[in-house]
Amino acid sequence: MTALATGSFDVNVVPLTDGVRQGVWSPGRMSIDKQFKGDLEATSQGEMLAAGTEVQGSAGYTAIERVSGKLHGRAGTFLLQHFAVMYHGVPGEWIVMVVPDSGTGELKGLAGRMTITITGKLHAYALNYTLPAQR
Repeated sequence: MTALATGSFDVNVVPLTDGVRQGVWSPGRMSIDKQFKGDLEATSQGEMLAAGTEVQGSAGYTAIERVSGKLHGRAGTFLLQHFAVMYHGVPGEWIVMVVPDSGTGELKGLAGRMTITITGKLHAYALNYTLPAQR
């Protein structure tokens, strides 16, 4: 059975050392720290690679973050993998998935997909997920 977890999160993104491919291209590398509120009470740490183009507002990023906390009261950790693109300032495809078999503790067996919505400075999430029955 699929469940839905919703809430908001605060995010802090800090630039890390620039890429080392000088003369070819240099992706931006950033650390990500989040505090989730709502059905997912957790923190996360991750890293992002992002690259823009010569066209203002066209870019892409990928990231992986490790989430640690409670999902509807079940404690553990899991990994999220991100993939997103933007075309001329308009968000395109944005995929955030639970990495298969990354759940630990009471979140072992977690599978799912997260939708992120940004309105102004407010970040919200909706996580559609499945978990094995509790023992």
